[in-house]
Parts: sequence; structure tokens; C-alpha cells
Amino acid sequence: MNLYSLGELLLLAVLAIQCARLFWALVTPVGPLGDWRVAQPGMGGSPIAILRGFDPFFRVSGATSASSTVTSLQLTLFGTRIDAATGLNSAIIAGPDGIQNSVAVGQEIAPGVRLKAVAFDHVTIDRVGKAEELYIDQSGAVPVGTTSAPGAPGISTDIGSGVNASQVKSDVSFIPRIDGGRTTGLVVRAQGSGAAFRTIGFKDGDVVTAAGGRAITGAADLDRVISGLTPGSNLSITVERGAQTLPLSVTIRGQ
Repeated sequence: MNLYSLGELLLLAVLAIQCARLFWALVTPVGPLGDWRVAQPGMGGSPIAILRGFDPFFRVSGATSASSTVTSLQLTLFGTRIDAATGLNSAIIAGPDGIQNSVAVGQEIAPGVRLKAVAFDHVTIDRVGKAEELYIDQSGAVPVGTTSAPGAPGISTDIGSGVNASQVKSDVSFIPRIDGGRTTGLVVRAQGSGAAFRTIGFKDGDVVTAAGGRAITGAADLDRVISGLTPGSNLSITVERGAQTLPLSVTIRGQ
């Protein structure tokens, strides 16, 4: 037997093996391998737990998490201002002394404590590298679109309808309050229709001492603050009503 005959026999043997494997693949029924079961539909947890963890408002923010900690600092949050157009968010926060200050994101509230983020009902503060939450006290809050009762301290008024600069000028009279030869605020009175006066939540005799976190030293200061706001933003106003200091908030509408 020569070398060529041996090669032919090897090729015929390989061909026979392949034909046998093909025949076996054709006649063998196809079926599952091993133990198998149809997967049953299910949920990762009980339905009650899933509903509790669902937020219909989709309030997802890097500053808020499920494991957030409410701060133990003696701070009081009176109101927040969220300006989606410019991103210049701020909040009205009072310390243990009760003095209210307008603080912008990134500014220091107290030594080692900075304002990190602002939401509609709370703020996140950075306390020596640790994020903590501070919420608005709504135990005595009033519905949106109404004003707080006279003499009720610490209640922020947020008006959904809003006002524009021309309404403020036509419906509110601003009279400078002079103390020691300088203007320390603007006394407000209703005039014209008085619609904007009531919308903002003013009472006759209120003294506007700050707007947008800036002290008022004249009527031009208030005009400058209002004209610098974009439609849809909220303006925080601090007023003196008798012996009390009250925060008010009003939405600015387009002209």
C-alpha cells in the first residue's frame, strides 16, 4: 500500500464520521438540557414597599438621597428662592439668634457650614464635608395663594398668580423711613386697585427692609431688584410688621 492509498482511506474515514454525525443530528429530537422551569413574573419586594419608595414628582437631586440626615443645628428655614433661568438659588435662613439672612448656594451660613443646594421645601447644607437637610417648618403654613394671618411670625407667603413690576408701582406706595438721616426701609401703603399690594401679602404700615437678600436704602433699590428678576422667579421680601419680622415671597410675572 502506497502513501496515496493511505491518504484516501483516512479521508474516507473522516467523511464517514461526519456523515454519521449529521445523521445523528437530524434524527435526534431537540429538547432542553438539564432542569428548566418557566420564569414566573414577580416584583423585587412587596407592593407596599414599592409604593412607599415611589415619588410621583420625580424629585431626583444629587443633593438629596434616601439616607439624608436632618441637621441638628439650631437653624430655621423661612423660605427658598429657585431661579431656573440663572441658577442663582438662595434661601432665607435664621440662626440661633433669630436674625434672618438671605444665603446663596455656596455661601457660608455659619463657621464650617455652607449652603449646598436648594429645593422647593428644604435645603441641603454642607457641615464639615457632611451633607445634612434643613426643612421649612410647615406646621403652621397656609395654602399657596393666601397670605398669613396678621401677626403670625415665620410664615412665608408664596403667591402663585404673581405680579409684575408695573403692578407693584401702580398698586403699592413706598414711603422712605428715615432713621438717623438715612433710609432704613420703605413703608408700604395700598394705592390704585391695591391688587398687587394684597397679592404680595402686604399690610398697611409694613416696612420693607430687604428684597432679594439685599438691604433696602431707597425706592431705587427695590426697583433695581425687581427689574433684574426673570419672569417665573420668586422674590423674597423681608418686612417689619410691628415688633415682628416676616418673610414674604412673590412670583414675578412677565410684563
